[in-house]
Amino acid sequence: MKNLKITLLAALFMAVGCEKDTIDNNVESVVNEDAATFAEIGTIAIGGEGAAEISAYDETTKRLFTVNNSATNQIDVVDLSNPASPKKVAVINLAPYNGASNSVATHDGTLAVALESTIDKQANGKVVVFKTSDYSLIKEITVGALPDMVTFSPDGKYIMSANEGEPNDDYSKDPNGSISIIDIASNYTVTTLDFTSLSSQATSLKAGGFRISHPTNNFAADIEPEYVTISEDSKTAWVTLQENNGVAKVDLATKTIAGIFPLGYKDFNTVANGIDISDKDGSIVFSPWKVKGLYMPDAIASYNVNGVSYFITANEGDAREYKANTDIIRIKSAKLDPTAFPDAAALQADAKMGRLNIISNMGDTDKDGDLDELFCYGGRSFTIWNGSTGSLVFDSKNDLDKRANDLNIYDDGRSDDKGSEPESVVVAKMGSKNILFVGLERADAVVIYDVTNPSAPVYLQTIKTGDAPEGLLFIPASKSPTKRSLLVVSSEGDGQVKIFQPNLK
Repeated sequence: MKNLKITLLAALFMAVGCEKDTIDNNVESVVNEDAATFAEIGTIAIGGEGAAEISAYDETTKRLFTVNNSATNQIDVVDLSNPASPKKVAVINLAPYNGASNSVATHDGTLAVALESTIDKQANGKVVVFKTSDYSLIKEITVGALPDMVTFSPDGKYIMSANEGEPNDDYSKDPNGSISIIDIASNYTVTTLDFTSLSSQATSLKAGGFRISHPTNNFAADIEPEYVTISEDSKTAWVTLQENNGVAKVDLATKTIAGIFPLGYKDFNTVANGIDISDKDGSIVFSPWKVKGLYMPDAIASYNVNGVSYFITANEGDAREYKANTDIIRIKSAKLDPTAFPDAAALQADAKMGRLNIISNMGDTDKDGDLDELFCYGGRSFTIWNGSTGSLVFDSKNDLDKRANDLNIYDDGRSDDKGSEPESVVVAKMGSKNILFVGLERADAVVIYDVTNPSAPVYLQTIKTGDAPEGLLFIPASKSPTKRSLLVVSSEGDGQVKIFQPNLK
């Protein structure tokens, strides 16, 4: 009966002269899928470590474009017309462009690739645009240093890249982190924005938890954009500034940075936020500890509910580890204030807090040479924030780690670092519901939630993936070759791309 309804609906739209895309979009609304039942239907290995970091899907060719830096710099092209049996059909060689790919995105028959320079990592990078039909070059655009992520705006008018601008090891070169906005209709004209104009806000931003750790306190050079999400109406973008513990808001109409949201700190000294803090205690127990976490998000996604925009962050955490600037230390090696930590000797044991990696140059509030507070990397969670104000709406507390542990996939060897390490997030519409997918790099899993109510997400399912899932890609039913929603997970640890599909209700 369900198939008959779909057939009749399609016939009705044909009768009134609607285009195929319109039919597909309306058929999608009829597909009644259960978002708690995703199961693997296909897999393909395209190489070893580093071979499958990020993937993008092109509806016009039914092909998947996947970053592959395991041996040579290339994009692997996979035929996804039968998701149960994906097949590698071509390679786009990136050697002529002197760059290594970090990210890919597609829109309306075009493929955008973010390339960092292989000649000088601190030099400007590129976004290279190809046709998805024959892989011919459309345009080569210079952007900021080390473009780490690229995406199209939903309306297809813009390409954006987050240019991380990492320093070299001795900080003799440290380009400003930046954001590039490429205007496609204007012959791919590029506007690259850095954060120099916001440097006067450094003091107030730091008070809110924003972090500048540059050896010379260089505000613009220290900021490192990581990941971009763009609003449904293509007017606003939000960009994670991971090491800085912030998110930048970008006005696409004016091509300006509207501001920075400092994300503050997460208090792990509560039962709901309790973490397994040691990899040497012989057990996995989630308990309160006197330490705070900087959210330091990697991936970011956005969605709209009743006219209100929200963005969602995967709170991975990341240290500065350079010869000229290393800020990571274990608690057992830190000097703790005897008043704040009267039981310091006991706490610094390996089976207690001693193994936890913390930020070495934060927490000396009275400037006397010891740490009065402890700050670690990442929130071990996903967080939903108000897109206009940057205020916290919901944090998953310790749910990700506990879900992984319930399935015996929690990696206790990462307890002293960042736990299950939430790396990626994607939010998608399935029927009337907004569904969130969270990739856990160290648990090798994706956790799925219903986030239709941003203040009260509902857990749905956990699915096992390849090793170290990096890229999550949702293909809606209207664009899927099966006319069913698909989740594509690209794992950089083992070079596997896995395809998951839900059951019908």
